[in-house]
Amino acid sequence: MMKTLMEFYELVNGLKPVVVMVVVQVAYGGVNVLYKLAISNGMSARIIAAYRYIFATVFMIPLALYFEKKSITKLTWTVLFQAFLCGLFGGSLSQNLYLESLVLISPTFATAIFNLVPAITFILAISFGLEIVGLKTPAGKAKVLGTVMGISGAMLLTFYKGPEINVWKTNINLLKHHQSHQTHLASSSSSHILGCLLASGNSIGYALWLIVQAKMSATYPYPYSSTALMSLMGSIQATVYAICIEKDWSAWKLGWNIRLLTTIYAGMFIAGLMTTLVIWCVRKKGPLFVSIFSPLMLVCTALAGSILLNENLHVGSMGGAALIVCGLYAVLWGKNKEMKKVSQLVPLRTFQETEKIEVVVSSLKNDNDNNHSNVEHCNKDMTTADDFLQKQDK
Repeated sequence: MMKTLMEFYELVNGLKPVVVMVVVQVAYGGVNVLYKLAISNGMSARIIAAYRYIFATVFMIPLALYFEKKSITKLTWTVLFQAFLCGLFGGSLSQNLYLESLVLISPTFATAIFNLVPAITFILAISFGLEIVGLKTPAGKAKVLGTVMGISGAMLLTFYKGPEINVWKTNINLLKHHQSHQTHLASSSSSHILGCLLASGNSIGYALWLIVQAKMSATYPYPYSSTALMSLMGSIQATVYAICIEKDWSAWKLGWNIRLLTTIYAGMFIAGLMTTLVIWCVRKKGPLFVSIFSPLMLVCTALAGSILLNENLHVGSMGGAALIVCGLYAVLWGKNKEMKKVSQLVPLRTFQETEKIEVVVSSLKNDNDNNHSNVEHCNKDMTTADDFLQKQDK
């Protein structure tokens, strides 16, 4: 009975990161709809980004002080610099690029380009030594195949429609209630290309944030404090940028409308709570594990659009969603195999290091000449053991 309970506990513990990332992507899908409504209502994309991190900072600092008081004593200049980079790549820069792309191209297209994040993160993680390709192992092949399948599914969902599927018809279109009186940019090939470049820049920025966040979490393992620092840096950067561009102070006014709802939801819930969960997952599973869930946001955006914006689902959408799910399963299987291999090698490494240390201590009873020779012999043995373990890892 006890063994069964322990196995169930381990299963639930192992599923936590998966459940967390699914919740995060569902929340991201919801904020995309609100972004579109706020921009259609005439709100500046730069002001949305500034308010997002202002609200996130006000919300997260009290939580960080309450749950992680000791984190203040762990602050260093290195941590502050990493927080500045996180606020830039994962905050002000990426959000401004993404929101500006929504003005030029459709939300579905911008979200589809965001699915380049797994491929970019995979390349960056390999470059920084955070991931090993391991193409000769089943786990490595599964990670590569799953990443390709996820991106392919996202592209299929976006670019191929096929026959329309009338699963439901809500006749709800929130956009027509929030149309702005301002003149929107005309659709052209140049604006379309610019929008794609901006969305691609957002993907690169988000991937860089995952890498920097992985480095920061290794030395500063406080998710609430990390989010608070990132939000503070992002709010300063985004506000300064918005003030320099937006000269009309009336554009900053928030009433009891879609603008206030969007900024509060994007700030407190997305940039605050959801970012904290993402940081926790990066620390537990690594940046690649987090990035591979990004295609789910496209599925959630498509579903939210069909329900709230009266958009239609097509065969291509369903086929792309199926590919995304299969790709996620392949990557998760590969990561699980790697984690099991690491857990099996850790006890062996610990035992060997302990054994060598005991030999060195016992050798201190001998004279100086024997001490010197014994230490050299033990160092040679430890080097041989480490070489053996590296070969096993490969």
